[in-house]
Amino acid sequence: MTDPLAASTPVRVRPPVAALLLGYAGLLPPMVAVAVRLIDPAKGGMMLALSLLYAALILSFLGGMWWGAAVARVSGAALTLWLAIAVVPSLVALAAGAVLFSSVVSSAAIVAAGLLGSLLVDMALVRAGHVPPWWMRLRIPLSVGLAALTLLTGLLAQP
Repeated sequence: MTDPLAASTPVRVRPPVAALLLGYAGLLPPMVAVAVRLIDPAKGGMMLALSLLYAALILSFLGGMWWGAAVARVSGAALTLWLAIAVVPSLVALAAGAVLFSSVVSSAAIVAAGLLGSLLVDMALVRAGHVPPWWMRLRIPLSVGLAALTLLTGLLAQP
């Protein structure tokens, strides 16, 4: 026999309002950095550097979200695999930081690629049932948006 309460409760396909508001607010730091750079190039350099650091931190944060999703729902060998995958964004962010000293554009490209690549893991998490069904409706625009802003930041930060 099925649970009548579960049958009458629709599957949420839209992200919660708080997730939408806070997620999109996360795009404000790089947007402000780009605006400051365009309005006052003398002051914009530091803002662009902070924007690149911010994007790398967000990339690392994504790995933390994957880690949390995995430990909440997976065990055994599958957990080991998900935890290993969850460490990759921090390593990519670290690599981008190392490259930053020789090429701002390359560093921005590495972070942007990591953000876009993270969508593949997010899709796998949805398919495995480890995150809510609305996950990709939030993750796609946020990852694509931050990746684009990160690339723009890298281009604007060139000497």
